[in-house]
Amino acid sequence: MRAVRAIWAALLGLALGMGPVSPLAAQSADADPAVLVADDVTITSDRRLVASGNVEALYDGRRLTARSVTYDRTTERLVIEGPITLSDGDYTTVLADAAELDRDLQNGILRGARVVMDDQLQMAAVQANTVNGRYTQLYKAAVTSCQVCHDGGLPLWQIRARRVIHDREERQIYLDDAQFRVLDTPIMYIPRLRLPDPTLERATGFLVPSLKNSTLLGFGAKIPYFVRLGDDKDITFTPYISTETRTLEWRYRQAFRNGGIEFEGALSKDDIGRPRSFRNYVAGAGAFALKRDFVLRFDVELVNDDTYLVDYDYSGKDRLDSEISVERVRRDEWVHAALTHFRSLRAGEADSTLPTVVGNADYERRVFPARIGGELRFAAALHSHYRSSDDTTDGPDLDIYADGRDVTRLTGSADWLRTWTLMGGVRSSVQTGLAFDATRVHQAGTTSASQAAELTPSAAVTLRWPWARRSAGSGVTNVIEPVMQLAWVGGSDPDIPNDESTRVEFDEGNLLSLSRFPETDRRERGVIAAYGLSWARINPNGLQTRLSVGQVWRDARQLERTGASSFSDTSGQQGHYSDVLVAAQVATQNGLSLTARGLFDDQFDTTKAELRGTWQNARTDLSATYVWLGRDPAENRPGTISEWAFDASYRLSRHWTGSAEWRYDVASDESVKGGVGLTYTNECVDISLKASRRFTSSTILTPSTDISLTVGLRGFATRTADKSYVRTCRK
Repeated sequence: MRAVRAIWAALLGLALGMGPVSPLAAQSADADPAVLVADDVTITSDRRLVASGNVEALYDGRRLTARSVTYDRTTERLVIEGPITLSDGDYTTVLADAAELDRDLQNGILRGARVVMDDQLQMAAVQANTVNGRYTQLYKAAVTSCQVCHDGGLPLWQIRARRVIHDREERQIYLDDAQFRVLDTPIMYIPRLRLPDPTLERATGFLVPSLKNSTLLGFGAKIPYFVRLGDDKDITFTPYISTETRTLEWRYRQAFRNGGIEFEGALSKDDIGRPRSFRNYVAGAGAFALKRDFVLRFDVELVNDDTYLVDYDYSGKDRLDSEISVERVRRDEWVHAALTHFRSLRAGEADSTLPTVVGNADYERRVFPARIGGELRFAAALHSHYRSSDDTTDGPDLDIYADGRDVTRLTGSADWLRTWTLMGGVRSSVQTGLAFDATRVHQAGTTSASQAAELTPSAAVTLRWPWARRSAGSGVTNVIEPVMQLAWVGGSDPDIPNDESTRVEFDEGNLLSLSRFPETDRRERGVIAAYGLSWARINPNGLQTRLSVGQVWRDARQLERTGASSFSDTSGQQGHYSDVLVAAQVATQNGLSLTARGLFDDQFDTTKAELRGTWQNARTDLSATYVWLGRDPAENRPGTISEWAFDASYRLSRHWTGSAEWRYDVASDESVKGGVGLTYTNECVDISLKASRRFTSSTILTPSTDISLTVGLRGFATRTADKSYVRTCRK
């Protein structure tokens, strides 16, 4: 029989003790069909099938290409002459010079074999045996995930072993008498070694270690060990041993049907804090979907030493919060309840006089009545915060209220909003509402009333007049929109402490708000006018520019109210006229984005300013921030803050990437923190070298310098997602 395309039904027929069958019969048989494509297919007198010339065989998802294939019905063996390529249809490809396999391509011997898994990990051997389609045994083997070229060049690293066994079912690789080599130079001998193959994401074993040298913690190493506890949970232990500390870090994760949790922490014994004392921290978070669209969330942050997180570079937070909350968000409804515990790590702050336990419950709903039109908004909030101090007098702080006061506040409001389009395209919005606040202060002493209640009516009219023009030639669109709001807020300010509205921000988001205080323990009252102008220029080529200017005016009675005195000097809200708000954004087509915002008084002196910039493209990732805040004791800021923050990474070449960070205090003319890093990445290795310096010093902090080196081998449970780092062979 001679054919350019022949179905390997003949092979299946011989295997079943029959003669050659037709393609249609083979496809309708209960047995899995085998297909053969070759230049020549011959059946000899002793009923051996011989296929030669560009042979391609397909069977049970496997694909075989070879120069010739001979099937012996008596022994049910395949004798294959190479070059041979055998693919399992999943992620493993076997290359060989010659092979002897059974009829199912599951068992046999391959000579001059090379196994490629997931187009990444390569195992080459003099001989390879396949057993039951599950195990592949390689003898005198070399294992690497580095690019191996035909020019004879050595891989960057490889593992030589007397025997290698790959278990496809467990997706594990076992090595006997293994040598780890760098450029064919032996570095380490390991009698027994087990590694995951590239497709296994979670397997018990060691992870990438790192070396670290710190002027505070000394020279040491971190060696993480991952333990797979099941398909739904795992735990990682990371011993950190150095000349100055003995530390055990850990992380636990577990997935549930309706959510998941993750906890991490560390336990250290060192001389940095209290002499030879144990220092530890625990942090965790979780989220669970409940019935009726509710979501339960929690997070925990605990530490037994104020400087532990900073000393070990676990976190830069100086106030910790632990919270449990339940929330539901729907299109026209929001329900939220939370209980939060705070702990301060700042020097000079006592938790006993701070609101350390805070409870909040909020409800908001929107209704769209057809009869009157517009939108009705209903809201209710219950807030309470607790101080552990029992002191009913004021201590040496900046406020005038008792240090042990505890506050509970109930707030309810109803508002109606509606918008019309008037002649000339003017957009008109009307808002009116009524709010109720009831506050009770425990342990107030003589510094404030023990309870108060207030009704606050409000009304506002807002006018917007957008103008738009589009250039016919370039397609550039310019939009200019003047806006003005006239509002009135009634009621009076009760004699209660200002615990929550101590930091007032003035930006584009609250220019048209009826109150710029962040919480309802303070409200703006009287006649208030806000006005501004915005301009946007949008270029189809990618350049976008936006500019906003705004200001707030208050009547004389508003200035006389106690609520007005709650505005700090740098809030921008002091005086008959507020400071002028100026905000601008620029975004270009090449990835550059700039955002600036500032408040300017009547002398055009700055009270607050910030500048943020980012630049991202294929090689560069740059971000910079500048903040300027004037001196304001009311905001616990005894001096001016002027600070730069800079963070950047640049891909120097195909495999090398540099990074840098810097934080500089302009006001005190000194650096706060700085660092540089260099990373080499290719298809088989990640090498990262980083150095950082913390310059901050205080009564509880000392400056420190850290240097770390991390070397990771790619290919074992670590896939190369970014193919741009993969090296190529010269042709």
